[in-house]
Amino acid sequence: TISPQCIVQNDTLMDAARLLASLDVASLPICGEDGALKGMLTDRDIVVKCLARGRDAATTTAGSLAEGKPVTIGADDDVHRALDKMKHHQVRRLPVIDGDDLVGIISQADVVLSVSAAEAGETVAQISE
Repeated sequence: TISPQCIVQNDTLMDAARLLASLDVASLPICGEDGALKGMLTDRDIVVKCLARGRDAATTTAGSLAEGKPVTIGADDDVHRALDKMKHHQVRRLPVIDGDDLVGIISQADVVLSVSAAEAGETVAQISE
C-alpha cells in the first residue's frame, strides 16, 4: 500500500473503527501529530484491548494502544529482509519507512508473491506459529 492513511494518536478508537470500516482494512498505522509512526492498530486490538476490558471506544485514544517501537522495514530494503522481520516478529504487515516518513505498508501477501513457493510456505508457517 502506497501512502497509507494513518489514524492520529489522539483520535479515538471509535474514529479508528470507522476508518478501518470505510477503507475495508484490518489495520492502520498510528501516527503522531507530526506524522511520525507511533505504532500499528488492528481491529482485533480495538476488540481485545478496549471493548473486552470494558473501556469506552469513544474516549480511548488510538495512541493509548501503541505498544513499544513499531517493527518497520526501510524503503530500500530487499524482500528477504522483509521476510526475516515478518518471521522474527510474527507480523503480517510492516510499515515501510523512508527516513522518518511512512511511505507504505507491505503485507505478507505482497512479500510471498515475490519469492519462491518454498520461501513463501516457510514464511507463512513461521508467522502463524
